[in-house]
Amino acid sequence: MAQATAPPRPVSPQRDGDTKPPAPSRRSQGLAAHVFLAPWLIGMIALTLGPMLASLYLSFTDYGLFTSPKWVGLANYRYMLEDDRFLSSIGVTLQYVLVGAPLKLAAALAVALLLNRASRAVGLYRAAFYAPSLLGASVSVALVWRSLFATDGAADRGLSLFGLDVGGLTDNPDYALYPLITLTVWQFGAPMVIFLAGLKQIPSDLYEAAALDGAGKVRTFLSITLPMLTPVLFFNLVMEIIHSFQSFTSAFVISGGSGGPSDSTLLYSLYLYEQAFTNFHMGYASAMAWVLLAVVASVTYVVFRTSRKWVYYAQEDDS
Repeated sequence: MAQATAPPRPVSPQRDGDTKPPAPSRRSQGLAAHVFLAPWLIGMIALTLGPMLASLYLSFTDYGLFTSPKWVGLANYRYMLEDDRFLSSIGVTLQYVLVGAPLKLAAALAVALLLNRASRAVGLYRAAFYAPSLLGASVSVALVWRSLFATDGAADRGLSLFGLDVGGLTDNPDYALYPLITLTVWQFGAPMVIFLAGLKQIPSDLYEAAALDGAGKVRTFLSITLPMLTPVLFFNLVMEIIHSFQSFTSAFVISGGSGGPSDSTLLYSLYLYEQAFTNFHMGYASAMAWVLLAVVASVTYVVFRTSRKWVYYAQEDDS
């Protein structure tokens, strides 16, 4: 007996509006991605990678900006070991970084702890403390700072009230670097905001458990707050170290572009600028720039390597 077969289903007529466009191929998607990335790629090659390679070549040449480069090999790098002002700029920069960066982070963390509480005026206080960072390392701020610490300035008159007659701090080689350090510490708003964000991420039940165990404020800070903030502290530390090595505007304006008395404020970047655009030793300045890049990269690498011993990530316990 023949098996009955089901009748074919009727096919509904296809309308013009029901047609779907074909899916784009991978080739067209890749082409569109490259078109959108083209401005960034052109900018990276023309404004970043190209100048970097050019400066690397110039660091091995005797180039006076208005003359043709002449290949001298490692002469610029060897001369650094004989340049007294170069060695002096390294010492001043290290002092500026080792003192200014920790003080700035300490001030940012202290203010963040004070502002990490519910209050009607806390928003106003946050904006007020963050405002100096919006000004950045501008020339106007540096000029104000120079007048504050100059002879007969506000700082000089204030110190004289306590019997400390040191003259203008910017004119005294023993104290000329302090105004630069106080200026960078004063602009702690950016790391403060990051610390505040980190404090908001700490679970409140940890503080409740510490309170039940009778832990005081200092013990709670050392055992809970600080360990939980180490990832944020690590990020701020790396950024501040890099920023401190690149500091230029404040030193240039406050010292008058000369490095201050007895080169006491001759930061590395300031001496690099002097060699490039005052003495027109562009080859030597290019070599200094690459040495600075190597130093910053090495310090950053050391911080990253040591972070394994002091940076705490909560997800590590779950693994």
